[in-house]
Amino acid sequence: MSYAFMRFPGDKELAFTLSYDDGVPADKRLVEMFNRYGLKATFNLNGAEVDQVARFPIEEVKALYLPNGHEVAVHGAYHYSLGEVPDGMVLREVLDNRRALENTFGVIVKGMAYANGSVSDKVVELLKDCGIDYARTVESTEKFEIPTNWLRMPATCHHKNPRLMELAETFLKGGNKRHFFYHKPLLFYVWGHSYEFDNDNNWEMMEEFCKYIGGREEVWYATNGEIYEYVKAYDSLIWSADGLTVKNPTCIDVYIHFFGKPFVVPAGKTIKVEK
Repeated sequence: MSYAFMRFPGDKELAFTLSYDDGVPADKRLVEMFNRYGLKATFNLNGAEVDQVARFPIEEVKALYLPNGHEVAVHGAYHYSLGEVPDGMVLREVLDNRRALENTFGVIVKGMAYANGSVSDKVVELLKDCGIDYARTVESTEKFEIPTNWLRMPATCHHKNPRLMELAETFLKGGNKRHFFYHKPLLFYVWGHSYEFDNDNNWEMMEEFCKYIGGREEVWYATNGEIYEYVKAYDSLIWSADGLTVKNPTCIDVYIHFFGKPFVVPAGKTIKVEK
């Protein structure tokens, strides 16, 4: 069945998320822009010590990300390339950073982005032991697919992709609306570093993109973590043998289209569906 029946919160077919790395001062301008257009992002921060997880004053750091509805995630204590260092360094790099973030922000951190895009099969196994549930690579697919390997998450594209606006246009058109059973929900995922806009002197490009993609009723704007938790709730649905009764054992309401008909499966409830 894959995700043919899944719809995002509010019975939406489209979701949009962003992911930005390193915790640099330019994040302040980027967050202001995201807030202006109703966008939500995951910011992947470095650091091994409490209150030392970004490159600007900690008071501003604490006021910037979470209070504005964004997410913080692991990017490594010292930004090491995890696929190139011993196992013990991988564990320290992830766990020290995770502890620093959790104790700085008072939240549980389960997400990550690979520093320098460096990952291996062994690193993925070690991340599971570190309590990481989802981790972004630097792979760009130019597609809008729901991740299936959450510890090797690709993105749709980097913000420098020359097809960025073309991809946004295709995404908002909803893709190819074929027979309902093959019409899966779409996820548009953009990543980058905010300092690139300073280096490239192209903040106006990102402003144009955010203005175009933001503020649309048909799109669910969410952090990486919110999308992960929602998809996992859908994956947790329990179906009867005849496929006409479905139970939601999670604490998240799940929206589905069952053979073209919309249903909500409330948290902790069991409902009947029909074709």
